[in-house]
Amino acid sequence: MSKVWRSTPTVEGAGVQLKRAFGYPPVPELDPFLLLDDFHSNDERDYIAGFPWHPHRGIETITYMLHGRVEHGDSLGTGGTIHSDEVQWMTAGSGIIHQEMPKGPGLLWGLQLWANLPASHKMMDPRYRDVKADTIPVAVPSKGVKMKVICGKVGSVEGPVRDIITAPEYLDVTLAPNALFSHTVENERNVFAYVVDGQGKFDEADHDTVGAEGFVLFGKGDQLKVQAGGTGVRFLLISGKPLQEPVAWHGPIVMNTEEELRVAFEEYQRGTFIKPRA
Repeated sequence: MSKVWRSTPTVEGAGVQLKRAFGYPPVPELDPFLLLDDFHSNDERDYIAGFPWHPHRGIETITYMLHGRVEHGDSLGTGGTIHSDEVQWMTAGSGIIHQEMPKGPGLLWGLQLWANLPASHKMMDPRYRDVKADTIPVAVPSKGVKMKVICGKVGSVEGPVRDIITAPEYLDVTLAPNALFSHTVENERNVFAYVVDGQGKFDEADHDTVGAEGFVLFGKGDQLKVQAGGTGVRFLLISGKPLQEPVAWHGPIVMNTEEELRVAFEEYQRGTFIKPRA
């Protein structure tokens, strides 16, 4: 295990209170990932202002709803509502303008991950994928272990999100009390875990447990082991192949150079941000 920390409070959108597990500036060990936000509240005032219309270019945004619902609309003409246990996987590519508006009342709980795109695909056609709960398969690799496979493959179980440029693995893992979890990750990948609920030990050599809102950045190595605590543990396990490219980042746009950033924002101001599809 390389590093452990907790997510920290921040405000985004039009005033949404959330916890940021990591964000700008990205550390090299997280490449190709850029940001992970956890919005989680029973108080409608913390989230109802939402994320009104805003642009993205050069990245993918992955929103996973654990509870509640968020309405989505974008410049592609797609729209709808993401419900509990559903995923919105949006590839901004050359440019997309969208909004994400949480709906109350009651518990709203979701996580949004940003993944970088390589220079060769920064200006690809944007696309939107609405992943329904009943299309996400569950793998049971061992006793007391349940894994929702959103992207990637566990044994013969493959997630519904495929053909992603950075070939990420996105797993929602639940361990029964005291269960032991072992998982193989390709050595060249960067991998992290974010604890959703419960607590567990994420390193055999470390006697400390990591609880809810804890972030674990693993070091290089192909075999991960997690020991659940007495109440079990649930965590996201995410890995991807690093791009090892320069990052120029401002707000919702991530490119490789400052010149590319300047062009993107000038196009947004001129109304030429959205490109014809190939």
